[in-house]
Amino acid sequence: MTFHYHDGHLYAERVPLEQIASDHGTPTFVYSRSSIETAWDCLDDAFSLRPHQICYAVKANSNLAVLDVLARRGAGFDIVSGGELARVLEAGGDPVRVIFSGVGKQVWEIDQALGAGIGCFNVESRSELDKLADRAGALGTTAPISIRVNPDVDPGTHPYISTGLKENKFGVNAEEALALYRLAADHPALSVIGLDCHIGSQISDIQPFEDALLRLLPLVDQLQREQIPLTHLDLGGGLGVTYQNEAVLDPVAYAAMVDKHLGKRALTIMLEPGRSLVADAGILLTRVVTLKENVGRHFAVTDAAMNDLIRPALYQAWQSVLPVRESTPSERARFDVVGPICETGDFLAKDRELSLVEGDLLSIGSSGAYGFVMSSNYNSRPRAAEILVDRDQVIVVRERESLSDLWRGESTLPS
Repeated sequence: MTFHYHDGHLYAERVPLEQIASDHGTPTFVYSRSSIETAWDCLDDAFSLRPHQICYAVKANSNLAVLDVLARRGAGFDIVSGGELARVLEAGGDPVRVIFSGVGKQVWEIDQALGAGIGCFNVESRSELDKLADRAGALGTTAPISIRVNPDVDPGTHPYISTGLKENKFGVNAEEALALYRLAADHPALSVIGLDCHIGSQISDIQPFEDALLRLLPLVDQLQREQIPLTHLDLGGGLGVTYQNEAVLDPVAYAAMVDKHLGKRALTIMLEPGRSLVADAGILLTRVVTLKENVGRHFAVTDAAMNDLIRPALYQAWQSVLPVRESTPSERARFDVVGPICETGDFLAKDRELSLVEGDLLSIGSSGAYGFVMSSNYNSRPRAAEILVDRDQVIVVRERESLSDLWRGESTLPS
């Protein structure tokens, strides 16, 4: 196992987390290279019987080292901003394997992506299509496009991360998509190559994916009849992980379902996984600063807070809490694990049975996705360090912010 106990101590691969805390301090995000590679290989192998391209969703964890690990594996990348494109290129990603998603692409980002020669723009509106055609024409190039279709499928996930219902801001319906494809096919600065769909995140049931695919295929066939052939079908991301007791969708079963319905259609399958590749590859390492009790309720105040890991506060998300050292001398109690930020909503976990003394180290599990990337400097707290473990090597892949980093780029009023 990537994160495992050995002789009562919690390890990341071959490195004890106590050593990382001693050498680099806390709070610190710790990632496992082998876990990222294993998750990638599992999904890649599942779709091996059909042409496919896995485009990692950079928003899940955009650290350059994480992108580097995946680029070396042959990954493509799903981006949603010019900043993410810059990160991919800096990490050695191939721009031809980049797809640009998102509902609000700005002109400078479109120009940047066209200049880099990315593989595909996932277009989300008529306005965006017109803007993209204008910029490609002005730059004397051709923009490869797919249209993001909203299939109106309920993924059965948290409403904040549901993206495929008709009331969501993403994509267009199938009827509008057909009209946009007809426009794009006749425009000299646009090249139609695919169809895109993304219904949500942290999905554990295969049925929403199947429902979405079955709603897309009639449009694929209609385009073929109108001599607007596609080369790929982008099914998006959304594969979930086990935070508490959620079922995990079997990639082999998912690939088999896709293959069954595609039949003889000669389409490359594009996937946009993020969470499923990196969530379990990371933990947040934090130290207990204070133990206190208020009217029978026990609190463990840690040096990590909602500014470091906002998922519990934002989504009421459950993430595992493990002691870095299995046994401590105190009695067990049920603790709320909270941060020092001045909000009642600043918590990492609630009502967890733990045996703690002040100074103990804790590991907050499944923090490799939507952890550091969503962190902030709220309460003027420097952001955490990021560490990548590669077997017995400990690599600092982002230095801890200093106090002076907090006001970098700011200034006082002139005298």
